[in-house]
Amino acid sequence: MSVEEILGFVTGAACVWLAVRQNVWTFPVGLANNVVFLVLFTGTGLYANAGLQVVYLVLGALGWYWWLRGGPDRGGLVVHRTPRAAWVVGIVAAAVCTAVLFAVLTAWTDSTVPFWDALTTSSSLLAQTMLGRKWIGNWWVWIATDVVLVGLYASQGLWLTAVLYVGFVALCVQGLREWSAARRVPGPEQTPGVPAGLVVPDDAGSAR
Repeated sequence: MSVEEILGFVTGAACVWLAVRQNVWTFPVGLANNVVFLVLFTGTGLYANAGLQVVYLVLGALGWYWWLRGGPDRGGLVVHRTPRAAWVVGIVAAAVCTAVLFAVLTAWTDSTVPFWDALTTSSSLLAQTMLGRKWIGNWWVWIATDVVLVGLYASQGLWLTAVLYVGFVALCVQGLREWSAARRVPGPEQTPGVPAGLVVPDDAGSAR
């Protein structure tokens, strides 16, 4: 068990917990987590997941901005249902990304799990983008991805990280419940980073 794995455990757990609570501090904590996992995954040969951390740095900064200034009149975002079009585009993009990454990992790296590395990298990108937009469906994608990642990290001997992702699955289920409930509870618009009941008009987006 390395120092990087321990740091990844702590910052990763904090990041997901903050996201469940709709606290904007999830993004700076997440950026620190990305740097730690970049080092860890590079050293264990999970190259696509290592590269994913670099993209996460960009998506994290963008999500941070969206949560604070991505709503109407440059206000904070509120929780939305995931638009149907976003599901279609997201799934197609993830499938294409998986195929491309699989080909790259197979041809140019010594990865022993190229398909699973590529698949979880692609689905994680989709989930992170959806999280940045505060679409409830992000939690479904995270749950499916994290279940696969538990097995992937265990197969590479990253037992603490595998345990962390078991915890992530539980947190994602909680996030799905809390965000769904928050969308239905009437109340004033949320101050960014402070958990509160959120209201989104029914015509703001179609249901998952």
